[in-house]
Amino acid sequence: MAIRRSLLTMAVAVVASLGALAVPASAAPTALRSDPIYSYANAVRETVWVDTGLTAPNGSRVRVATDIIRPREATGRVPVIMDASPYYTTLGRGNESQKKVYDSAGKPVQFPLHYDNYFVPRGYAVALVDLSGTARSNGCVDIGGRSEIASAKSVIDWLNGRATGYTSATGSTTATASWSTGAVGMIGKSWDGTIANGVAATGVDGLKTIVPIGAISSWYDYYRASGATFTSGSPAGLAQVVENSAGASNCGSVKTTLTNGSPSSGDYTALYRERDYVLNASKVKASVFVVHGLNDLNVKTINFGQWWNALPATVERKIWLSQTGHVDPFDYRRSVWVDTLHRWFDHYLLGIDNGVEREPASTVEQRPDVWKDDPSWPLATSPTTLRLRPGSTAGVGTLGTTAPPAGTVASLTDNRTSSYDWINNPTTTSSARVVYRTEALGADVRVSGTSQITVTVTPSQSAARVSAVLVDYGSSTIRNYRTSGEGIRTLTTRSCWGESTTGDSACYLDTAANNTTVSQNIIARGWADLGHYAGLDTRRTLTAGTPYTITFNLASTDQLIPAGHRLALVIGSTDSSFISSAGTNPRLTIDLAKTSVRIPLVGSI
Repeated sequence: MAIRRSLLTMAVAVVASLGALAVPASAAPTALRSDPIYSYANAVRETVWVDTGLTAPNGSRVRVATDIIRPREATGRVPVIMDASPYYTTLGRGNESQKKVYDSAGKPVQFPLHYDNYFVPRGYAVALVDLSGTARSNGCVDIGGRSEIASAKSVIDWLNGRATGYTSATGSTTATASWSTGAVGMIGKSWDGTIANGVAATGVDGLKTIVPIGAISSWYDYYRASGATFTSGSPAGLAQVVENSAGASNCGSVKTTLTNGSPSSGDYTALYRERDYVLNASKVKASVFVVHGLNDLNVKTINFGQWWNALPATVERKIWLSQTGHVDPFDYRRSVWVDTLHRWFDHYLLGIDNGVEREPASTVEQRPDVWKDDPSWPLATSPTTLRLRPGSTAGVGTLGTTAPPAGTVASLTDNRTSSYDWINNPTTTSSARVVYRTEALGADVRVSGTSQITVTVTPSQSAARVSAVLVDYGSSTIRNYRTSGEGIRTLTTRSCWGESTTGDSACYLDTAANNTTVSQNIIARGWADLGHYAGLDTRRTLTAGTPYTITFNLASTDQLIPAGHRLALVIGSTDSSFISSAGTNPRLTIDLAKTSVRIPLVGSI
């Protein structure tokens, strides 16, 4: 036991040398783990309004409301777990859509999610930040832009003595964070995790780690795909979902900017460039724990893949990939998740040498509730180039390493149907798509990484879309990600994770996998507007009868294709389940000799 205490002492010394003052002496664990020694019921609960340094359209300074809960008995300073969100009074957080609750005096009573219940007794503070223009913060919702990034970054600055906080929304009485070590870990799902990515990309001092869950890394890739426009909404429309009443009254000019900066042409504009955190990933200093559902059809998986690949080699990282959709790991692998997150925060925020950073960097769910650890991600570092060869049936052929003869073509018509329809009946002709499958696999093959397709297409009209999907043909039991719950089902029992009070329970409804058996499953998707063949900055008008070549990515993924199955590439035009159309049912002629797909394979076809 003396050796363990010595290791902890060394870890504390390292933290102190990096600027964080110390682990509270009473929190020092005997098993290299923070223990629940503080009273949750007696914790300090307060709100601080932090000045972001920005000015709202009505001329007022933007202050963001930060609800804080921290252990009252701690004799030393404590680190902070932060979740900055626009959802605390609108959609809520977690599987049970928890919202913030206040007493009659405006004092915070309920902190959504389990972070406060579990971590405050273990010597952490938890700070839940209302993004600008939402809940009790003033300013405007700018969809991942300057104001929202400043909302969270300014709180980190305040925790490190570099920004000013106030005890009220408009008053002049200041508040200091003398209780904080300055070490911050940001966490959150969806928009919350997106802000964590954006703040990390500023390189702000004090941010020690981020845990983005189902998070966006580029808002362009949330609303667009290589020039194609998703049908899932608009930035201005999303702002209206979460903004408070003051924002609705005062932020019309901001929503106009959002609309003008997101044209239906699908161009990559200055607005999207500002919200592309991948461009500044080189500034990231914090460790990164990426979590994403491989069947997330809300925040498409290209977001985690490009973010992971852009991180500097010096950044310590870990990744969890599930077979769910847009789901938090608390709801598909709860006990392992809480334990892993506990050790992750203990290491990066308390400086405990518990070895979490030396564990396998990649954990992937290969089939429901069956997980595979690997030392790194992605596994495939050299993509395999596969070609499309026609068969005896029109629009049906073979996917393999042999190229087709020059001049070989295949055609389809944009009938604006869904990729879910295209993958049916893969041995018969369909006017809406072409399909190319491998032979039955002689051994398991793993697709691990980001695939890319290059296709040469001759359109019959001046505008056209191109869509491509990778398909696993063969019987499989998968998480039923296309239904409500996106791969999980909510049970009636509850389990508790931390301590409770009358107003804030630590007990949450349990969940289990929701599975289904399929004979075919799309494992990666990609979409493009052919008019962006020369780049994303400007959409070009096509000349009917002229061939154009475009290269675009398919979704990042990690999928095991079992022996006996077939891997296929299916190409169509407007995928009605995801993108809007262009032109009036154009016909596309594909030059197969000038078309290929590069797939990150582990194993051979």
